[in-house]
Amino acid sequence: HGMAILPEGFSLPPVPYLVGLLVAAGAVAWAAARRRPAVTTARVLAFVPWMVLGSAIHVLYVAGALPDVARPLGGTPAVYAAVGTVGVGTWVLVDAAVEGAAVPRSLAASGGCLALGSVVWVGVAGASLSPVAPAAGVVVAAGLAGATWAGRTRAPPAGRATGTLGAFVVFAHALDGVSTAVGVDVLGFGERTPLSRLIIEFAAGLPAEPIIGAGWLFVLVKLGVASLVVWLFADLVEAEPTRSRLLLGFVAAVGLGPAVHNLLLFTIATPG
Repeated sequence: HGMAILPEGFSLPPVPYLVGLLVAAGAVAWAAARRRPAVTTARVLAFVPWMVLGSAIHVLYVAGALPDVARPLGGTPAVYAAVGTVGVGTWVLVDAAVEGAAVPRSLAASGGCLALGSVVWVGVAGASLSPVAPAAGVVVAAGLAGATWAGRTRAPPAGRATGTLGAFVVFAHALDGVSTAVGVDVLGFGERTPLSRLIIEFAAGLPAEPIIGAGWLFVLVKLGVASLVVWLFADLVEAEPTRSRLLLGFVAAVGLGPAVHNLLLFTIATPG
C-alpha cells in the first residue's frame, strides 16, 4: 500500500462546503489585506483561545457530537481553516472598532468565550471531563519548555529576539510531545500522524522501552525542532517583524492544536 503521508482522518469536506469555505477565506484575506491590522506579539498570542476552539470542535467531530449541518466542517483540515477564517475576520472587525490594547483583549475574549463553550460541550458530549491527565500534561510540558527555554536564552540572540512568542512556540510543541507520550505510554492510545508514529515505533524498539516507554523520543524531537525554529527566526524577527510574528504564531498553532486535541480527547475517549 505504501506509507500514508497525511494523518488518519484527513479529508476535504463536500464540494458545497469547500467552495463556501474558500469564498469566506478569500473574502477575509481580502479584508485583512485592505485593513492591514498591526501584527504585534500580543495580537498573535490573542489567537491562542481560537487554536483551542479549533481543537475542541474537532474533538466534538470525532465524538460524533456536532450537528449534521456543521459536521463537514469539523474534520481536518476544514476545522482549522474555518476557525482561522472566523478568527482573522474577527480580528479585522475588532481592529476597525477599537484601538490599542483593546484589540488583543477583545480578540482573546471573543475566542475565549467560544473556546470555553466548546470545551464544556466536549464534557457534556463525553458525559465526563476529567482534568487530571490534561493538567498533569500541561505541568510537565511547562517544566520541560521552561528548562529548554532557559538553555535557549543562554545562546543569544534567539531568546531575546523572539521573546514571548519564541517561548510559546517551545511550550506548544512541548505540550504536543508530552500529550502524545501520555497517550501512547500511559493511556494506550495510538498515534495518527505517520511521521510521529515512525519516531514512536523506533523508540519502542529500543532496550529502554520497558522502563521509560516509547514517547520520550518524540518529546525530545519536538523540543529540538521548536528550539531550532526559534533559533532560525532570531535574525528574521528584527529584519521582518510582521512576517516573523505571523509565522511563529503559525508554528505554535501546529503544536498547540494537536496538543489540545489530544488532551481533550483523553478526557472523553477510551483507548483504541
